[in-house]
Amino acid sequence: MSGLPSNQTSANWVSGILNKFKSGELTISEAVEKLSVLPYEDIGHAKLDHHRSFRTGFPEVIFGQGKTTKQLISITERLAARSDKVLITRSNENAYRALKTRLPDAVYNSDAKAIIINRSKKIKPQPGIMLITGGTADIPIAEEAAITAELMGNKVEKIFDVGVAGIHRLFDHLEHIRKARVLVVAAGMDGVLPAVVGGLVTCPVIAVPTSVGYGANFQGIAPLLTMLNSCAPGVAVVNIDGGFNAGYLAGLINKC
Repeated sequence: MSGLPSNQTSANWVSGILNKFKSGELTISEAVEKLSVLPYEDIGHAKLDHHRSFRTGFPEVIFGQGKTTKQLISITERLAARSDKVLITRSNENAYRALKTRLPDAVYNSDAKAIIINRSKKIKPQPGIMLITGGTADIPIAEEAAITAELMGNKVEKIFDVGVAGIHRLFDHLEHIRKARVLVVAAGMDGVLPAVVGGLVTCPVIAVPTSVGYGANFQGIAPLLTMLNSCAPGVAVVNIDGGFNAGYLAGLINKC
């Protein structure tokens, strides 16, 4: 099966096949064979959703944790053959080094623990997203959100370590924060920061509870409950350590 050229989207790829059939360059059977991976491709240990970019505007994302290096490479190669963007979350440097021998344009973000392949045409990113963290320990989750939103064509600004224990640090950035179209606020411990921010701005706030904290944090359950019970309107909550989900949602909102 032929792969998708690096400068084409899935939509362009399908259009190209249909045009070749129309012009007589491909027979019906040849066109069907090339389109056989849609809507998904079964490679045994995974069923790859090549059709997802048609439905949602963004290709399937690989959750790296729990997959063997061999599985990760085979999945990534097949997705990269038919998409100009690939994102692997919750991965590690060993997997990255093995993958890079097969896909040299792969890039590793050590803060987010993510592998990125981006062959899309360079476009001016859409400004409007800002990331805020309660503490430095929340940065890895925030960075996962950032690379997701950036891969979707957005510009992401970041303000780190402005938690409620030193709330004056947040107020120093308030004028800048109020210019954002959507905010992603990641916090562990008591998880109060998104509610505080939500009471100061007019834009949507996506709250990300992190598993950062001592025993009664319960690996993120305590901030999750705090955020769900926020009295500030306009605050939506994703799952614990859900940086990818927050970045994806922020990217969708910012494109509206």
